[in-house]
Amino acid sequence: MADVPIAVATPAGSGESGAERLMRYARLGTLSLASLPPLSLYVHLPWCLKKCPYCDFNSHERAGDADHGRYLDALCADLEAALPHIWGRRVHTVFIGGGTPSLFSPASIDRLIADIRARVPLQSDCEITLEANPGTFERDRFRGYRAAGVTRLSVGVQSFNDASLRALGRVHDAEQARAAVQEACAAFDTFNLDLMYALPGQSLAEFEQDLAQALAFEPPHLSIYQLTIEPQTVFAKHPPALPDEDTAFDMLDLVCARTEAAGLRRYEVSAFAREGHRCQHNLNYWQFGDYLGIGAGAHSKLSFAHRVVRQQRWREPGAYMTRALQGQPWASDVEVSRGELPFEFMLNATRLRDGFELERYAQRTGLPLSGLQPRLRQACERGLITLAPGRVVPTARGFDLLSDLQAMFLPAHVARGTGGGAPA
Repeated sequence: MADVPIAVATPAGSGESGAERLMRYARLGTLSLASLPPLSLYVHLPWCLKKCPYCDFNSHERAGDADHGRYLDALCADLEAALPHIWGRRVHTVFIGGGTPSLFSPASIDRLIADIRARVPLQSDCEITLEANPGTFERDRFRGYRAAGVTRLSVGVQSFNDASLRALGRVHDAEQARAAVQEACAAFDTFNLDLMYALPGQSLAEFEQDLAQALAFEPPHLSIYQLTIEPQTVFAKHPPALPDEDTAFDMLDLVCARTEAAGLRRYEVSAFAREGHRCQHNLNYWQFGDYLGIGAGAHSKLSFAHRVVRQQRWREPGAYMTRALQGQPWASDVEVSRGELPFEFMLNATRLRDGFELERYAQRTGLPLSGLQPRLRQACERGLITLAPGRVVPTARGFDLLSDLQAMFLPAHVARGTGGGAPA
């Protein structure tokens, strides 16, 4: 999510109690949400065997099992402190991400899911996803996660090429990647395979081999991401030689052609799925649903009758555990202003191939459609979207120029400062 100015912020160390925070959320405000959106739960497990040089997520070198136990205690305390903010709401999806969650044993994941079930009501068909790294793969480990209650696995393969995996700093090799995907196929009815492209020194032919190997497993869901150089990473300080832009576009064109032939439909910018296997958790993000994030550095987006709030937990695992066990897991929270909401909504909704219903915009933001329509007309005139009755759908051009489309909905003061936004 873009870092843009927010109207009201409560910083860390404000001394605000949980009850005072809830009272602030419940006050009258400028929005009017007739109903609350679906709610998801995100759980962050922050440790990895080794931090990859391209990674800008909140991940840290591996901790000991004793820390795992204390961390699970902290997650419990965090969830209990958050309960008043989501009271009476049912959780539709759970996503356990990281870091490398598969560093935690099946017994630990079983405890985590049991702790969640004991505190919040889950939908009967609740999707529970766990991220897994082939570098932590052991035979029957995935079956242990399935027995613990995980319904969907997301396997971070990234590549099946040993040279590419070394260039990415991954801790697994191609043989481990293939074994992990085979085990996921055997243990789960649905799973996701993560693949990256435009890797250091990667040729189109090498990526074609990676993609062919991935599709040979007939995965029900495939997520494909272009390697980008993020600030504050090792690659930002020591940039590798990446394929040029034309080669990267050729790789993406190859993905679109081969996945369609394999029966995987592109339903989001980077996500391809067979019928019935879309990731419901991510769909809730893109449809501007709500999510409660617990764990070190986790983010939340929560709606109330008169406001939309974003929260962040303490980022460093040690500080997070201490604060969460004291009942104060929040490092900060912000109230999203009326001026920011159109961009926040469109930043997510335009990622979906099928677009969104106009009615959803009003429901999820509490704002009238009249404020959005002039920019929608401009986007339509530029060929970036089509306006069907009651629906907005990105065109093929809009998908290719997604950043340009999203920038058209930036708040005016941000657009002026960045040179983005709609044309005059």
